[in-house]
Amino acid sequence: MTSIRHIAVSIVAVAAVALFPARAHAAGDLECKLKFSLTSWSAIFKHSEGSGVVTCANGKSMRVKIVGKGGGLTVGKSQIDGGTGNFSDVHRMSDVLGSYAQAEANAGAVKSGTAQVLTKGKVSLALAGAGEGVDLGISVGRLTISRAR
Repeated sequence: MTSIRHIAVSIVAVAAVALFPARAHAAGDLECKLKFSLTSWSAIFKHSEGSGVVTCANGKSMRVKIVGKGGGLTVGKSQIDGGTGNFSDVHRMSDVLGSYAQAEANAGAVKSGTAQVLTKGKVSLALAGAGEGVDLGISVGRLTISRAR
């Protein structure tokens, strides 16, 4: 089962890179990255909470809060530490804030991982991370990134 999980995460990661290939940034585009930790639980309803730091190529950074809510045929609990994300089509740091559409398929025990691409208008976020937990199911929802208080 672990090998299947690794293969599935690898396929999603390759698909994310294919959908959002590296490109020269057009004038006005700002390269921004996210480092995050996230805890999730689900039993039909899925809830995720975490925190992170967005760092942009202009030297600015911002601490953020991450909250995910959704539902589907899902059950489990997981923890991801040291996750990473890359934003595309960002013109100013505040563009990364807001709610992103999310769809997810999970199947993992002990070692858990994620690789997904989320969208919010023109801004996209490619996420990747590994951690521990038990996940099984399919869910849809939204992931909201806001300034940490």
